[in-house]
Amino acid sequence: MTYSKPARRTTRRIRRIRIAGLLVVIAAIGAALGYQLLASSSSTATSPTDVLRSEQRGAPGEPHRAARDGATVFDDATPRVANLDPDLLGALRQAATDAAGDGVELVVNSGWRSPEYQEQLLLEAVSEYGSEEEAARWVATPETSPHVSGDAVDVGPSDATAWLSEHGAAYGLCRIYGNEPWHYELRPDAIDNGCPLMYPDPTQDPRMQP
Repeated sequence: MTYSKPARRTTRRIRRIRIAGLLVVIAAIGAALGYQLLASSSSTATSPTDVLRSEQRGAPGEPHRAARDGATVFDDATPRVANLDPDLLGALRQAATDAAGDGVELVVNSGWRSPEYQEQLLLEAVSEYGSEEEAARWVATPETSPHVSGDAVDVGPSDATAWLSEHGAAYGLCRIYGNEPWHYELRPDAIDNGCPLMYPDPTQDPRMQP
């Protein structure tokens, strides 16, 4: 069988079209892969603020700020728990074990904090409350905060704070401030003598004084 010249030209034109189409598809696939790699690298980039937030996973524990992914007192992989004072953590875990028998889970909304994170919370509080004096009723400085030293924990949810309010003294766990029902610290003498009187707010605590 023989082919005419127009037929050969048509065949060559079809081949060129197919090759051009294949090149377009390859280019589109390459562009898509490049975009995905770029998006992936962008999503894994970490800003200084992200690093600070990762300490608490978005859970400062200040008033009206509840953790959405609060860790339990047994979560050793979370710095807010793992870096707590060992005696405080031991008391919390003993209390949590007993609370579980009553159907209550103790969640650590905020525990240990780095000085940098505490400073960030303080700056946010000043902006929110309008003055350093008012902010001090809720957030201590990095130099005075018991969270930075690992000696304080903010507990939630509300049924957990209610349970600790009733039973915490038996483990040496005491609420310290009248305006912070979530804030607990270890007071070993409370096991025999009960918890000491609460301060109205942190500004009345001698430890918070410069």
